[in-house]
Amino acid sequence: MRISIVGGGYVGLISSICFAELGHCINLIEIDGRKAEAINSASPPIYEKGLEELLSKHAGRNLTASTNYSGIPESDVTFICVGTPPKSDGSANLSMIESASKSIGLAMRDCDRYHVVTVKSTVPPGTTHNLVMPIVLNESGKGKDKIGFVMNPEFLREGLAIQDFMNPDRIVIGSEDIRGGDIVQSLYYGLEAPIVRTSLTAAETIKYASNAMLATKISFSNEIGNICKKLGVDTYDVMLGVGMDHRISPHFLNSGVGFGGSCFPKDVSALIRLAEAVGEDPILLKSVVEINEKQPMRMVNLLQRRIGDLRERKLQFLAWHSRMIQTMPGNLELYRS
Repeated sequence: MRISIVGGGYVGLISSICFAELGHCINLIEIDGRKAEAINSASPPIYEKGLEELLSKHAGRNLTASTNYSGIPESDVTFICVGTPPKSDGSANLSMIESASKSIGLAMRDCDRYHVVTVKSTVPPGTTHNLVMPIVLNESGKGKDKIGFVMNPEFLREGLAIQDFMNPDRIVIGSEDIRGGDIVQSLYYGLEAPIVRTSLTAAETIKYASNAMLATKISFSNEIGNICKKLGVDTYDVMLGVGMDHRISPHFLNSGVGFGGSCFPKDVSALIRLAEAVGEDPILLKSVVEINEKQPMRMVNLLQRRIGDLRERKLQFLAWHSRMIQTMPGNLELYRS
């Protein structure tokens, strides 16, 4: 199929190259001209294992990047893969979602074929139905008989994103109508994974709940780890034993400096704000964030007890995961090894 993908950032680029690998023809829309040119030249703007090889294979063949929306009318499906950064209050900033929706709608005014608009960005539950759908329909001047709407969240780990895309735990497809959901499901033909078909809002909630659950496991592990230190117990022995329970699993049970990166902090905060907006007090999620915010300084205090005053010292950390570096306090000079 012909696919347009709006946003050449992390999710958009990985989705583009993986869909190209599955045999689809990709039109990647990236407003940054330099980034679009780099993609067309098979020079990836980010590092991800296997990305450079796949980009060299598909760029200029069945994957082309551009700065405009002119290719959308010829596409069967358009994915929205733009960012949803946090606002100052922790809620999700949907300005880029709104802008992309308007541009997609305008591009579809002269398109008479059935088209599926699919949100892959992480958005608060209700966004596809209450924001994306009305904007696209209004700007295009068309009805739901011509445009289907789907929510298809991503579950990618930084550093292993291509592997995760091509070998997913599950593929979640929330749709407004069966036809649109069926078309998006067909894009993944060839991948062996359970297909979860839901409503639009349920699919959006699955993404937020998944990230919140993983963040909760990390904060839980850190709280148990802090107790273990006081008891003189090896935290890793404890978590090894806990993780062997098949109901829990060992993933995301390593205690350390807490969770960081581009997803967990903003998504848990956005879910908290959303819960408060509908009259709920998410006590557990607030505790997850509170534990996470305090954890880096626990590491600093541990260092101070071991080696004394840290001022004027240069510290080197051997990090087994890049997110460890991202979550450390900014007043320490860090070197990635």
